[in-house]
Amino acid sequence: MNNLKPYLSVHLSTNTKSCNQIINRLSAAGSHLDVLLTYSSMLTNKTPPDAYTFPSLLKACTSLGLFSHGLSIHQHIIVHGYPSDTFSASSLVHFYSKFGDAHNARLVFDAMPERNVVPWSAIIGCYSRAGDVNMAFSMYNRMQHQGIQPNSVTVLGLLMGISKLQHLYCVHSCVIRAGFEADLLVLNSLLNLYGKCGRVDVARKLFNLMNHKDIVSWNSLISGYTHDGNVRESVELLNRMRIEGMEPGHQTFGSVVSSVANECKLELGKLVHGQIITAGFELDMHVETTLLVMYLKCGSLGDAFRLFDQITDRDVISWTAMISGLVQNDRADEALDVFYRMLKSGAIPSSTTIATALAACAQVGSLRQGKSIHGYFVRQRMQVDIAVQNSLVNMYAKCDHLEQSWVVFERMRDKDVVTWNAIVAGFAQEGNLYKAFLLFNEMRMACQRPDAITVVSLLQACASLGALHQAKWIHNFVIRNGVGPCISIDTALIDMYSKCGVIDTAQKCFDMMPEQDMVSWSTIISAYGSHGKGEKALRMYSEFLVSGIEPSHVTFLSVLSACSHAGLVSEGLEIFKSMTEEYRIEPKLEHRACIVDLLSRAGRLQEAYNFVKRMFPQPTIDVLGILLDACRTYKNADLGNIVAGEILCLKPDNAGNYVQLAHCYASMSRWDGAGEAWMQMRSLGLKKVPGWSSIELHGTIITFFVDHSSHPQYEEIVLMLKMVSREMQVTTNNIQDEKIT
Repeated sequence: MNNLKPYLSVHLSTNTKSCNQIINRLSAAGSHLDVLLTYSSMLTNKTPPDAYTFPSLLKACTSLGLFSHGLSIHQHIIVHGYPSDTFSASSLVHFYSKFGDAHNARLVFDAMPERNVVPWSAIIGCYSRAGDVNMAFSMYNRMQHQGIQPNSVTVLGLLMGISKLQHLYCVHSCVIRAGFEADLLVLNSLLNLYGKCGRVDVARKLFNLMNHKDIVSWNSLISGYTHDGNVRESVELLNRMRIEGMEPGHQTFGSVVSSVANECKLELGKLVHGQIITAGFELDMHVETTLLVMYLKCGSLGDAFRLFDQITDRDVISWTAMISGLVQNDRADEALDVFYRMLKSGAIPSSTTIATALAACAQVGSLRQGKSIHGYFVRQRMQVDIAVQNSLVNMYAKCDHLEQSWVVFERMRDKDVVTWNAIVAGFAQEGNLYKAFLLFNEMRMACQRPDAITVVSLLQACASLGALHQAKWIHNFVIRNGVGPCISIDTALIDMYSKCGVIDTAQKCFDMMPEQDMVSWSTIISAYGSHGKGEKALRMYSEFLVSGIEPSHVTFLSVLSACSHAGLVSEGLEIFKSMTEEYRIEPKLEHRACIVDLLSRAGRLQEAYNFVKRMFPQPTIDVLGILLDACRTYKNADLGNIVAGEILCLKPDNAGNYVQLAHCYASMSRWDGAGEAWMQMRSLGLKKVPGWSSIELHGTIITFFVDHSSHPQYEEIVLMLKMVSREMQVTTNNIQDEKIT
């Protein structure tokens, strides 16, 4: 609008009509700030505005988001005597509607002596956007009763706030009665809403009946299938779209890629990626970021890194997507590396980025890096939201720094359910059930409704401590308060009852589930395995395969562990073979460790050692520890020496390794070796961490530590242990005598 500047300076003071012409030209060109500056000059030059001046001014305030300026313009309308003017009043209703101020919009609307379709459409759209759909329908009916016929803008305004299917059906019938079934804008809105309301089948019928379709029509239907989780239909529509001569845009590709990502269909995603390159959208930032998310969700980290490195102008969204995706793939160390790369590049992280980086610290238990990130956003004086504060509470709790987690929690002015879940889970995971339940009750008193995450964290803590009494209370709470039905809660209940020794109740919880998923099946299989009921675990595994659910890493870990506990060697080896050959699942360290345990428990030590050498490029302490324990049990000194040497080479500064080695020598009466192990441990200044155990008694968790006599009933407990030990010895002797006779 530079060519208007000389015109403004020469002609602005002439008269109202010429000023209005300039304002209208500026408004049409989108120069909204110049519109307001021109009006300011009018007032300075004492050029009076008229009814035709104000609509453009209110439009400028709306476009620039200047609500307070709009209020001033409203005052000017009143002062200059135009509050009842149809043009000014309609513009005011539209202005207030855009800012969601239904109260003031209605006051202006009710004061209008005459109303045409424009203010009616504005007030209907205002109520609909504000979520008051019933009032929007009421105003729509009143408009028709007063003889005002709706136009397409009226119907579009009515559609703005629709989120329920019954309301959508009503509007659709209004569209047909009003004769707008051929209006492309209206039909596209209907398509979009049917998809969002879960009726993509109705959207498809409507789409097929449309005589004319534009790219928005195709995008709306594809988006509906994406929302419905129908990835193949989304891709098919993309192909059909191109066949019919409609070139897809970045929004089309973004929607299809999102659909692929949600269903983790990597091969389809790569095909769509090829089409994106062919169409020339590979450099579009929105499409690149969506592709990046797709590769990360599909677990194809190599492709994700290659694509990420090709993005020349990364924004905060692409950086955050990469960090978040790595965290979700349990690659927190790499996620933190990317975060530090982001800082070095000069990019400014958002609150979401910070929250994700803190989640990565929590995942790897890195207190040092968590504190560093905390210090970073404090030094930068960043305005952090509740998501960052929640991540801080969670990070400090997961890094065993519960005191600092509590400090952050206490300082938070606003707390949501995520905040409470983080602190409750922190104390629960520490084993402080008393404090966890105390916070659980405070959470309810603060009018925060506990959700599945709250319940699961408490159930997991009860399971690890064997706190059956408290766990039953939580179970009753779930039933009384209607938390669920939820697969995660049901699965946690199965796990809890199993670990508390009540396997029959665990089975009942499993049977009562409306729907079992792969995790719940794996949990019940694992439950029978840990109780030594290997045959039952295998029967449950057979039932699982019949259910049609595809087994995963988790399932195989559960069934292999069950075989190991029950000594079902041949069955375990056969299942391990089917995992790799039939289901094409690459065994993780945990699965291979199960096979080592399976063979070791059966006394097949050389076979177990050969398996370790073949399947572990670099054996871990835990795996070698399994083998060393078996060497002690079966008194295989030669292999025990070899395994012990490998353990000490891997971690010479761990006291537990020397203790385990000493016990191994002692079991074989190799007292010289046992003494040497103890001496070597002491010479390095290492101390064994004292063992401990806990038991629930009358609703209270009591903890015992080795060599501690602080319990008030210590002497009585020791006396009872001696009595039980004597009784066990007598029983053993009697059994042996019976066998001899």
